[in-house]
Amino acid sequence: MSKKLVSPVAAAAAASTAAAVPRRRFLRNAAAAAGAAGALAAPAVSRAQTTSLRFQSTWPSKDIFHEYAQDFAKKVNEMAGGRLKIEVLPSGAVVPAFQLLEAVNKGTLDGGHGVVAYHYGKNSALALWGSGPGFGMDPNMLLSWHYYGGGQALLEEIYKAINMDVVSYLYGPMPTQPYGWFKKPVARLEEMKGVKFRTVGLAVDLYTEQGAAVNPLPGSEIVPALDRGLIDAAEFNNASSDRALGFPDVAKNCMLQSFHQSTEQFEILFSKAKYNALAPELKKIIDYAVQAASADMSWKAVDRNSKDYLELKKAGVNFYKTPDAILRNQLDSWDKVIAKKSAENPLFKKVLDSQKAFAQRAGAWQNDYLVDFKMAYNHYFGRK
Repeated sequence: MSKKLVSPVAAAAAASTAAAVPRRRFLRNAAAAAGAAGALAAPAVSRAQTTSLRFQSTWPSKDIFHEYAQDFAKKVNEMAGGRLKIEVLPSGAVVPAFQLLEAVNKGTLDGGHGVVAYHYGKNSALALWGSGPGFGMDPNMLLSWHYYGGGQALLEEIYKAINMDVVSYLYGPMPTQPYGWFKKPVARLEEMKGVKFRTVGLAVDLYTEQGAAVNPLPGSEIVPALDRGLIDAAEFNNASSDRALGFPDVAKNCMLQSFHQSTEQFEILFSKAKYNALAPELKKIIDYAVQAASADMSWKAVDRNSKDYLELKKAGVNFYKTPDAILRNQLDSWDKVIAKKSAENPLFKKVLDSQKAFAQRAGAWQNDYLVDFKMAYNHYFGRK
């Protein structure tokens, strides 16, 4: 039987074809496996469902404070890339301003934006995050105490004690607030006796100690109350907010500088159930959005408050420095308030003791290190 002769070239071609078959099968299978893996991995980011959270601020929509709340939400929404969306409604859209904490705790709202002092009625110690002279700390130093000096753990302890299942972030150190808006300027402490005055938090106790009859109204109700004569005078916060709320339409005298709320900051609240359900990376986005919003708010406040201060002057508002005698009396009055509250509430004393220890150390450093900026300002802009 004869053998079929095959040329060397044909034999090589046949061998190459035979080897290519398993190689093509391997590459096809590998590509299929990679495609399957990609199909499984891709939805985790690009097709993930959006989590929407409904927030409410404690501020009217025209107030710069509501703008700050929206600024925070915008940062979260942009960094989350569609995976998390926070919508912020103005005060009263769902609940009144002073009912924000309960609404977030119950899940009526997913979160909110306000100040800790608004929860004063739940536990007087809560007002220590903002009310009073803070043992000489400025608002940024009080935030430092909160995050690095034990304040955050104390706030969580208080919320647990009053059964509020929330996650709280503090941010945004506020500039010193005016003593108040008056129909006529206050020159002596005696002139405060019997004045129907609006403030909130422990400032209620401080102004009461100074002789005023205090009514703690929400921000949106202050100017209408002044206009109708329900109150004689009021404080809110800053030039931008006061101008937007319409203070210059009902009062023409503003007393600047005060210790009643010289260390205040904002609070961002989350329902703990909603917060805990978020992916770890979304929680981190919130962490860093808070820090970014805090810095941005501080910078924006300098720009906007200084512009609105000039506009208020153009509108005929007269600004006066609060007399030193009244400021010193605030400190004396504050001492009486905190002595009484400390005796009534162990948590109140616990917060105060923590603040005092931090303020003594941090204040000594700041007072020794910081230069007198007013000296430089007067050098360039003071009268020659």
